[in-house]
Amino acid sequence: MAASSTPTAAAAGTITIGGDLTVNRLGFGAMRITGRGIWGEPPDVDEAKAVLRRAVELDVNFIDTADSYGPEVSENLIAEALFPYPDDLVIATKGGLVRPRPRTVAGQRPARSPEGGVRRQPPPPAARADPAVPVSPADPSVPFGESIGALLELQREGKIRHIGLSNVTVQQLREAQRLTPIASVQNRYNLADRASDPVLEVCEQEQLAFLPWAPIQDHESHSVVRQIAARHSATVHQVLLAWLLARSPAMLPIPGTGSVAHLEENIAAAAFSWARTRCDL
Repeated sequence: MAASSTPTAAAAGTITIGGDLTVNRLGFGAMRITGRGIWGEPPDVDEAKAVLRRAVELDVNFIDTADSYGPEVSENLIAEALFPYPDDLVIATKGGLVRPRPRTVAGQRPARSPEGGVRRQPPPPAARADPAVPVSPADPSVPFGESIGALLELQREGKIRHIGLSNVTVQQLREAQRLTPIASVQNRYNLADRASDPVLEVCEQEQLAFLPWAPIQDHESHSVVRQIAARHSATVHQVLLAWLLARSPAMLPIPGTGSVAHLEENIAAAAFSWARTRCDL
């Protein structure tokens, strides 16, 4: 546990995923603990594991990963660094993408991909640590309903707990909800790209968690962000993360990094209470 003077993810408040998994509303995205191009081992494996352990020390209890990160590297590092898992830790692993070289491509039927990620996670010490698996409808040759059906099969087998979606429209979310309850949505969302506002609105209305990916990109044109950061002796990244937390109670940001210092900087954004009234960026 972090010292009392150190801001932790608990300062962001909590959100409940799937009706039964309550986590702090600032998580960790484990893509950046892999090698360059999200390929292979990180340059410093010990540092990557230290980032994961420090995240847990700072009250992060939601970690997002994918079997395509590495591939398999991110999931393996999580298991090596954190197992046996804390009782309140929730690990979400994504399926539906493959990475045969240093970039992500579509083309894998999701029935295989999520199960591989589940196998790489050691048995959880408590049901709360069962993975929730978002699936991305990335391959147009695979019917969307088939992707959901593959996850339903894994869920029936007890291998995953909840089902989430990634990179979907409101129409796709509704199509999936006709087949099964959906716990979360992970779409691109940041200060400059708010195209998923309609999806975010549905998530807020229906108490689904919304995980924004690329949360701190494309902000260069917003000079007001730099002004706010300077006024509050903060970093630009902290302002952007704090804005996301203020934007909606459904928001569950998952900033990622391969550096302990950068992790601590990101988590400190949870303590910026001033941002909770500043949604006018």
